Amino acid sequence: MIQDVHVEELVNLIRTGKVTAVDVRSPQEYREATIPGSLNIPLFDDEERKEIGILYKQVSIQAAKERGLEIVSRKLPDFIKAFAQISGRKAVFCWRGGMRSKTTATVLSLMGIPAYRLHGGYRAYRKWVVDSLEAYRLKPSVIVINGYTGTGKTKILRILSEKGYPVIDLEGLAQHRGSIFGQIGLEPNNQKTFDALLLERLAEVNDAPYVLIEAESPRVGKVVLPEFLIRAKETGVQLFLEMPVKERVRHILEDYEPIRHHEACLAAFMRIKQRIHTPAAKAIEEDLKNGRYDSAVEALLAYYYDSRYEYAVREYAGERIKLKVNHAEEAVEKIVGFLERGMLAPAGPAATTQ
Repeated sequence: MIQDVHVEELVNLIRTGKVTAVDVRSPQEYREATIPGSLNIPLFDDEERKEIGILYKQVSIQAAKERGLEIVSRKLPDFIKAFAQISGRKAVFCWRGGMRSKTTATVLSLMGIPAYRLHGGYRAYRKWVVDSLEAYRLKPSVIVINGYTGTGKTKILRILSEKGYPVIDLEGLAQHRGSIFGQIGLEPNNQKTFDALLLERLAEVNDAPYVLIEAESPRVGKVVLPEFLIRAKETGVQLFLEMPVKERVRHILEDYEPIRHHEACLAAFMRIKQRIHTPAAKAIEEDLKNGRYDSAVEALLAYYYDSRYEYAVREYAGERIKLKVNHAEEAVEKIVGFLERGMLAPAGPAATTQ
């Protein structure tokens, strides 16, 4: 007998480690978006799903069912074995809680492998994520890490997270560094995946007294931040990191690996070339083409990114605290000092610590 669970119940079961979620949709559907932490054991591969879809639309529902049964019966032994190798209780889902998950749950039950089925499938989960983010109320106060491009803000946040501080790494969730060069060497997440990962991270940090985030624009790569997070970022305590240009250049070269991604870096630059004063743009292009990456990056900071950053920070209305640091490790030390000593009391519009 199939036991259906609704989205919130399934999410709680997953978070507490009581079930393993299994997405039985095709590999392509799984790659596009799934429930975080789910495994993929597809009932049909991409080509089989396409074939059955054509039969469903162009011939008949019965023809699609018969072809589906033929495909499934052939692969059933391996399909069952894949589930049997997963310890503990399973929960299966497809697109809308239809035939694929029903067939899977029924067959598993017949083989003595009990499994829940997600009522409404991934579509119901996606709706729950969207509705949850639209109604979300962030409990912790927000501390925003600001700094010119290359300050290593993401690196700093990741070190803080490793030390146990509550961090929401927006660039990590988006798989994008938030600039025109931001997806170089990465595979950016789409909105569905970002939203699901963000909601999971929010659940982990929402009982903390504060949460640390990076100062991001409303859009990070392919994704848009939810409105409540944009408001929290704009009104939170603003920590402004001031770091020497040479160290910022070093961070950028370390992150983007231009030698390895030469063509991608040059292509990204060509997208912003027209926004830079002509002589400077020409010099930057020549430096990039000839592998003089440190010179190119320093000029990009001077003639493009720093002025854009200065314009953007005028939008912040929250308390501002400046931290002068020489490198990322020192920035971590100073931020930890503020957090542990409770020095985030109002300090005026431009308090500075050496």
